Amino acid sequence: MNWFFLAMQKYAVFEGRARRSEYWYFVLFYLLIFVALFLLDHGMGTYSPKTELGLFSGIYSLLLLLPSLSVCARRLHDTGKSGWWQLMALIPFLGGIVLIAFLLRDSYPGTNKYGTNPKPAA
Repeated sequence: MNWFFLAMQKYAVFEGRARRSEYWYFVLFYLLIFVALFLLDHGMGTYSPKTELGLFSGIYSLLLLLPSLSVCARRLHDTGKSGWWQLMALIPFLGGIVLIAFLLRDSYPGTNKYGTNPKPAA
């Protein structure tokens, strides 16, 4: 949970690097909270099947859009890629797979043009 709050503290920081654990724990807790809010939307009747959007889950998604983009950009920086590689997700099917492959890669060792490695030396 600490990684989620760390990413939220840096909600608009697109510079620097983020470890795999920071990114993937952010994604995990984002999804857990989203599912809980989605179920709440269904339970309270605030989900619209016509628009496929719930009140609480929709507001939550909008509020966390910027932190999601920033932690993803920092994660890509950690692998030596530009944050603009997030746009790969706009390419149907293949783009998402390529982006996930980049996000799963280990940190670029040492210092790269985005900063020092946040992972402690083993």
